Amino acid sequence: MLRTRGAWTFLLPGFAARQPFAMLTISIVLLVQHTTGSYGTAGAVAAVTGVAMALFAPFTGRLADRHGQRAVLIPGVVVHALAGLSLTALALADAPLWALFAAAVPTGASVPQVGPMVRARWGAKLQGSPLMTTAAAFESVTDELTFVFGPLLATALCTAVDPAAGLLTEAALTLVGGLLFAAQRGSQPSVDAGVQGGDGGHARVKAHSALAVPGVRVLVVAFLGIGAVFGGMQVSLAAFSESIGEPGLNGVLYGTFAAGNMLSGIVCGAIAWKVAPRRRLLIGYAALALTASGLWAAQSAVVLAGTGLVVGMCIAPALITGYTLVEGLVPVGARTEAFTWLTGAVALGQAAAVMIAGQLEDRLWDGAGFLVPMGGTLLALATLVGLRSRLAPPVVSRTVARGVGHRVPVAVD
Repeated sequence: MLRTRGAWTFLLPGFAARQPFAMLTISIVLLVQHTTGSYGTAGAVAAVTGVAMALFAPFTGRLADRHGQRAVLIPGVVVHALAGLSLTALALADAPLWALFAAAVPTGASVPQVGPMVRARWGAKLQGSPLMTTAAAFESVTDELTFVFGPLLATALCTAVDPAAGLLTEAALTLVGGLLFAAQRGSQPSVDAGVQGGDGGHARVKAHSALAVPGVRVLVVAFLGIGAVFGGMQVSLAAFSESIGEPGLNGVLYGTFAAGNMLSGIVCGAIAWKVAPRRRLLIGYAALALTASGLWAAQSAVVLAGTGLVVGMCIAPALITGYTLVEGLVPVGARTEAFTWLTGAVALGQAAAVMIAGQLEDRLWDGAGFLVPMGGTLLALATLVGLRSRLAPPVVSRTVARGVGHRVPVAVD
């Protein structure tokens, strides 16, 4: 896969550009909690950021499909950097909650969708190739590698340097990394790819959203549940570390969770799967829901680290398979949008989980926020099982000529 022509021209800048995203939520939580003293308030501000990202990400993806990734990225990273600086200044000035919410909206709405854009570039280069599963696994590993280093870096900056250092660094890295990635014009998908109706039998999608595909809507629900795991873990691990007097341990615990995700992603990418993707998703998601249901019972840092590692190992198979299913469900010309719907669903689930887990930590016992990953994954699993038939790729029909002078319509898969 890595020998694909032109791959390295977008892989390295893409990794640099997506690194700040893993720092955003935890940087907001640590900064706002420091200035207000409330995890509930910190979670609410982070939630507004996540909701804004989830709502605007598909719109960004559609614009990238139609006008090119560079045209969307350059203004986006500039706006994000300015919005991040504004949110930091307001938090340090003890601004009212409504002002923090107002600044959180453009901060989340302008988050650059580098991950989906990189996946769309792989899709354009590996169209119809069995390496697409490997590419999906590789991207999942890359995402999780950022979530190993991102929270560690953000926590270290916020606790050892200054509570605002995490968010300021995130804004600066987003600007620099995003501009570097936008400069790689040669590897971005053609803006008219897949809109002529000749992409493997897919229907025209020029005027339609990727969300019109039933299977994409089912995957959105599944990814909402995955987001609930991320958000619930971020707040609950931070609260747990604070409760035992070791706030710096938060980055280590979350890094262990992300490391499990990364390691299982490597394994998934190395296997030549014979099991159909739909079945893999159901099995993997059931394992995720089962392991996430045990987080609330962990009473020590060692047990919590071990449980988090196992939960992380169950996330990667579900994420990878979900992104792989998009290739068979959505035409090339709408895939960036489809990927942003899934990324946005993770962000929305994370936002809701951060807010709910923050309230549970403030109002109930230490560790009550871990109930959020359990509830989110169980609800999503029930939806997946009930609507699993919609994840099947569309059947393509065409007319095949028989004999001479007459044609008989024959449905061909």
